[in-house]
Amino acid sequence: MTRRFSRLALGATALLLSATLAACGGAPAETPTPTPEATPAETASATPTPTPSREPVPVSNTLDGIEVAGEPGAAPTVTVPTPFAIDETRTRTLVEGQADAPAAEADSIVEVHYVGVNARTGETFDSSWEKGQAALFSLEQVVPGFTKGLTGTRAGQRVLIVMPGTDGYDSSGGNPPAIEVGDSLVFVADVLAVSTKQAVGAAESPELPVTLGEEDGKPAVTIDTAATPPAELVAVPVIKGAQRAVGPEDYVMANYRTYSWKTGELIEDKFDMPMAGEIAKTIEAWKQGIVGQTIGSRVVIVAPPKVGYDKSSFNPPVEEGDTVVYVVDILFSSAVA
Repeated sequence: MTRRFSRLALGATALLLSATLAACGGAPAETPTPTPEATPAETASATPTPTPSREPVPVSNTLDGIEVAGEPGAAPTVTVPTPFAIDETRTRTLVEGQADAPAAEADSIVEVHYVGVNARTGETFDSSWEKGQAALFSLEQVVPGFTKGLTGTRAGQRVLIVMPGTDGYDSSGGNPPAIEVGDSLVFVADVLAVSTKQAVGAAESPELPVTLGEEDGKPAVTIDTAATPPAELVAVPVIKGAQRAVGPEDYVMANYRTYSWKTGELIEDKFDMPMAGEIAKTIEAWKQGIVGQTIGSRVVIVAPPKVGYDKSSFNPPVEEGDTVVYVVDILFSSAVA
C-alpha cells in the first residue's frame, strides 16, 4: 500500500513535543525514528518487469460484482468476480463516517485498518487485521490509488477502493508473484482517525481563570497577573473535536502557545510548526490535561508548579514557582508506534 511507509508518520514530519515539556530531571522522549516496512514499491525493481503473457482481463468501469461482508471494526470478507480489472480508481462508501469529523486531505495523516486483494486472482495480499495493528501513514506517502481513495474520507468510514495497476504498483514492477504489472487492486479500509491542521469541532463556553482571544490568526491569552493563580490544574476544551480521545500511551501531534502567569507574557509559540511526542513523557499537566481530550480539540491548560515546572532549568524559560498557561490544538493522536 505505501511507497515509503513509516509507522510513525507524525514523528517523521514534526519535532518532539516531549523535549520541551519533559519534567525537570526526566529523560526526554527519543525522537521517533521512521522504520520503513517492506512494501511492494520498495522491494520491487525500479524498472518494471514485463508480466508473463496471460489472457487479457476485461476492463470494467463499475464496481458492480465486488461484494464486501462484515461490520467495521473487524476484517471484512471481500469477494471479487475474478479475473477483474478497473479502468480508473473508483470508490464506494460502505459505511458513512462521522459527519462532524474533518475530511482527510491529500496530505493528511490517517490511521486505518485495511485489507488488500488482487482483483485478477481474488487473493488477499495484505491485511492490517492479520498483522494485529492498524496502519499509520501520510496520504502523501502511499500509492496514488490510496491517496485518491482516502481523500475526503472521515473517521468511522468504511470505504471500498479499487485501483488500476497504474495507480498501484505498476511503476515499481509489481510484487510478483502476489501482484504483477497491470493487476488492479481492491482495498477495503476502515478510517480510524484523520489529522487536522487546526482545532475543529463544537465551540464550548467554559469558565476560565484567564481570558482567551485571538491575534494574527492564533489563540491569545490575557492573564490578570495580580490575581492568584489556581492551586489545582485546570484543563478544559474551548473547542471539542469529534474524533476519538487521546490515550495515555499515545503519540500526540499538537500546536500550542505557552504563557507565564507571573508576567502575562507569551514565552513559547509552537503554532507555526506542529510538535509531536509521546504524551507519557511530557509534564504532568499534559498527562492529566490532554489524555481524554479528543482529536481536533482546543484545550486551555493552567498548570500550577506542582504539575508544571517547579524549578527554573527549563526550555522555555520558566521562573521557579510560576504557573504556566497553555493553549493547545490537538491535531492528531495515535498509539500506533
